[in-house]
Amino acid sequence: MNSEDPLPFGRNILEAVRIRYPGLRKSDRKVADVLLENPQRLMNATVAETAELAGVSQPTVIRFCSAIGCEGFQDLKIRLAQSLALGTPATHSAITDEDTPEEVASKIFDYTLSSLDWARHALDMEQVNAAVDLIVEASHIEFFGFGASAIVAQDLQQKFPLFGIPCNATMDSHQQLMAAMMMRPGSVAVAISNTGGTQTIIELARLARDQGARVIAITGASQTTLVDYSDVVVNVETLDNTDLFTPTTSRIAALTVADILSTLVARRLGQAHNQRLVRMKRFLSHMRRNEAF
Repeated sequence: MNSEDPLPFGRNILEAVRIRYPGLRKSDRKVADVLLENPQRLMNATVAETAELAGVSQPTVIRFCSAIGCEGFQDLKIRLAQSLALGTPATHSAITDEDTPEEVASKIFDYTLSSLDWARHALDMEQVNAAVDLIVEASHIEFFGFGASAIVAQDLQQKFPLFGIPCNATMDSHQQLMAAMMMRPGSVAVAISNTGGTQTIIELARLARDQGARVIAITGASQTTLVDYSDVVVNVETLDNTDLFTPTTSRIAALTVADILSTLVARRLGQAHNQRLVRMKRFLSHMRRNEAF
């Protein structure tokens, strides 16, 4: 996306400014600094007041709006109001030693909400639907992931047996290698890596594809080697944050996408299959009540 391309409506404008900041002109950065420092102040400011706050001309303010993908100053304010409705933006959510426990909790909630909203608007539903197509027709699925991505793999492995699709999510690296080597045409490998750069995951995707399997990548990075070995790429883009205290946002977003995939697969299988699921869940509920005694 070029700096002056229109933004999809609903995308968090504060995060868009932060990401596009390095490519802005020096004078445009002055407006960006004012916006990021005190977004609430700009909500009620005019073009003239914004120009005065930033120490630039009014035409520069208008040019800044265009540079970040808005259709004018009023469009910027609409986007800003929408972003602030989500809570404190991620650019303001860094946890400090001075924060109270209540402030820490608030910042983590705000950051997670902002990041999930970003992931929602970045999600390519064409690729999601393509992934569902492969899964529905799969004779067998292997879910591959390490670290936090292994948790996502296990969550998917827990869901998909409900759909009558044989699947596995082994955590042992040797077992993963053997599983990838034994895949065949008709089977599907789901390679999960937030960075897209985990070498073992890339190798597993390559091996699975070499055996004739189709590969679905679930990743937060669209320009990685993993993409080169994938037939479908479900990009789960979250806000870039290396803060030690907020490491689970990408996992939450990936788990949400896992729910989206499993729900779409369930819908594709039809009413008869879903009725079997309902009966199974009723049986499990009955068992839990009996176990309580």
